[in-house]
Amino acid sequence: MTDRVVISLDAMGGDIGPGAVVPAAVQALSSSPALELILVGDQTVLETHLQAHRQLLESGRLRLHHASEVVGMDELPSRALRFKKDSSMRVAINLVKDGTAQAAVSAGNTGALMATARYLLKTLPGIDRPAILTAIPSIQGRTLMLDLGANVDCTAEHLFQFAVMGSVLAHAVEGIEAPRVGLLNIGEEEIKGNDQVKEAARLLHDSSLNYIGFVEGDAVYTGDVDVVVCDGFIGNVALKTSEGVAKMIAQFMREEFKRNPLTRLAGLVALPVLRAFRRRVDPRNYNGASLLGLRGIVIKSHGSADAQAFAHAIEVAVKEVDKAVPDRIDHQLEAQLTERQAV
Repeated sequence: MTDRVVISLDAMGGDIGPGAVVPAAVQALSSSPALELILVGDQTVLETHLQAHRQLLESGRLRLHHASEVVGMDELPSRALRFKKDSSMRVAINLVKDGTAQAAVSAGNTGALMATARYLLKTLPGIDRPAILTAIPSIQGRTLMLDLGANVDCTAEHLFQFAVMGSVLAHAVEGIEAPRVGLLNIGEEEIKGNDQVKEAARLLHDSSLNYIGFVEGDAVYTGDVDVVVCDGFIGNVALKTSEGVAKMIAQFMREEFKRNPLTRLAGLVALPVLRAFRRRVDPRNYNGASLLGLRGIVIKSHGSADAQAFAHAIEVAVKEVDKAVPDRIDHQLEAQLTERQAV
């Protein structure tokens, strides 16, 4: 990255707020010389957290933008959109809308973030609904999955649009030449699935995307597919189930290694392997979900993200700015629709 990149951060959102966002901003600025950040939130609170980093404010690479309100993590999206017009979340997205920033990152309320981003930035031409995409660790690296909760009910056309967006991101950001796209289903056979999935399969089969067919849930982790497409209901359940399984395995391993003196000794011997395993599956290294389909870049950080995790979400935003992801989605979708009309 050589060009200047400016990103606005909702510094008050999430479970930790400035306690995570401020150190994450400092970390991100130290690793990316061309990066500039705008911390949006209560200026008095933010200045308190930045007392040890005055030089960043003086350098101009870190700026403060006051916002008097905060969207609660359990607040209704409709209420946040209607009554919190000076919230740190909304102001951060507004900075993208007016061109001051090139992307926004927030750990705040997911529903409010999506509603506000869609209202302010609007969707790209040909995109009916934005979708939430994130990377999930797999045996062969990472698998991109969408939608993860923005759209509970989807038509076949929506799933097709998600596939286009996911394929573009996989190519632009992950560097995959021809991303393998699969539709999540209850089986790989063509006769399985509901009408929406079957019709989406037909649309994808007739497109120029590298569509490989239906995939089952295990494919997300085996690495046999690069982009997994599903509706938001299934995607969110699958993601939360995965997070629960990961926590269960970690807890079981701790319990077994502490069971008796012999297992404690075995744990000490296995410590290097356990640490390497933890690094590979550490959710902080996968934090930062993309709200795709908007006329701007908005990244959703996990609500409980610490500084390291939020810094990774900032990194995701930088990559999407560098690769001009919204423009690429716009061009690819236009090409796909033109191709379909020509058939």
